Amino acid sequence: MAQAKIQAKMNEASACSKFSRTLSMADRSGRLLESLDQLEMRVEALREAASAMEQERECILETIQSLQNSQEMRNICAGEREELSLTANRLMGRTLSVEISVGTIRNSQQEEALKKAQSIIDEIVKKILDDMDGGRQRLLTLLSACVSEAPPGPVDQKFQAIVISCALEDQKKIKRRLETLLRNVENAEKNIKIMDHQKLGDPEANGSQ
Repeated sequence: MAQAKIQAKMNEASACSKFSRTLSMADRSGRLLESLDQLEMRVEALREAASAMEQERECILETIQSLQNSQEMRNICAGEREELSLTANRLMGRTLSVEISVGTIRNSQQEEALKKAQSIIDEIVKKILDDMDGGRQRLLTLLSACVSEAPPGPVDQKFQAIVISCALEDQKKIKRRLETLLRNVENAEKNIKIMDHQKLGDPEANGSQ
């Protein structure tokens, strides 16, 4: 009888020990999960900050290139233009020395969709100098395919289906690339018109003395 009581107490103690250990493990698991949740927020904040820096780098490079090709740069004397060009080149080099890379995790379908989207844009870029106006219109249809709200013009349905299959971060990058290309094309068209107007207004070009 005494032995049975001792065994019962041992079983009770064992059960209490298991129950206590289970609670302790649950507590530890909860704390670890909370730590991982906090780390996840920090990781996302880090990626957002790096992405913002990446966009700022692209914006700075585009602005420097725009200044280098601007009409104001052409309208100043050669000496000042050379000095400003050296400064712009120095800033370009320093900006390019900043390397920022935010990788995107993709599955095989997203990888293939990104390649198709890039290939379509690359083909337009190759031909854009031969038909700038047609290239601009084509880029507009692609950009409209990337806009979630009411598109500003005709939409390339095929390209839209491809972009939707891309990872969300890639969709944003594709849209930014198209916007940058369109700005560059529009600036190039303006510069061509200005240069052509100056040529027509040049007395020597018209055969006048």
